[in-house]
Amino acid sequence: MMHNYEFKSDSKTTSAVSLPTAETSLSPRALYQDVAERLREQIFNRELEPGSWIDEQKLTAEFGISRTPLREALKVLAVEGLVTMKVRRGAYVTEMSTQDVKQVYHIMALLEADAAAEVATHASEVQLAQLRALHNQLEREVQQREFFFATNEAFHAQIQLLAGNRWRMQIVNDLRKVMKLNRHHSLFKQGRIDESLAEHRALMAAIERRDPEAARCLMHAHFENGLAAAAD
Repeated sequence: MMHNYEFKSDSKTTSAVSLPTAETSLSPRALYQDVAERLREQIFNRELEPGSWIDEQKLTAEFGISRTPLREALKVLAVEGLVTMKVRRGAYVTEMSTQDVKQVYHIMALLEADAAAEVATHASEVQLAQLRALHNQLEREVQQREFFFATNEAFHAQIQLLAGNRWRMQIVNDLRKVMKLNRHHSLFKQGRIDESLAEHRALMAAIERRDPEAARCLMHAHFENGLAAAAD
């Protein structure tokens, strides 16, 4: 049975999440996955800042768990690149260097461009309509940044889904998590949301007219422009 608990740290109370009443009420695997998801949220929300040391004692008390599931969760996040394990020093939230950001954008550009070309070639009309619906939602949300971010991510995820390569999708999903560690999100730059939306329009048009090479080039340029904005 699952119960909601409020996790407390010093005098502050964070949002409640669902964890089991005892470590034996779920399998060890399920428990550490719950803990990993909570830690991801804290990292993405900047409750745990890039470069910061992860205080295991504080977190075990906050979550009401032992160190075993916490350390298993940290291993999961280390594989994803969100956490860096340092010998005799513990775990730290990964901090992205300028070179890290460039390398991630480079790989993402290649993988996402390849997926866009495949969607332009193979997607059904129904699938293209689903992608168009997400693009239209982006058009409506251009002045609502908090919603635009989520829909933008959903649009790119839908391209990966329609392209149908689960290995590429897994790599892209992990890289997108790492991208969230970058302190300078490309869409934060003034005017970048409008530029990004214009790039999406051109990309959507290329996909709908079944032009894989144009879709590939436009998606690649989309990420190059995102990198330029993130680097400013």
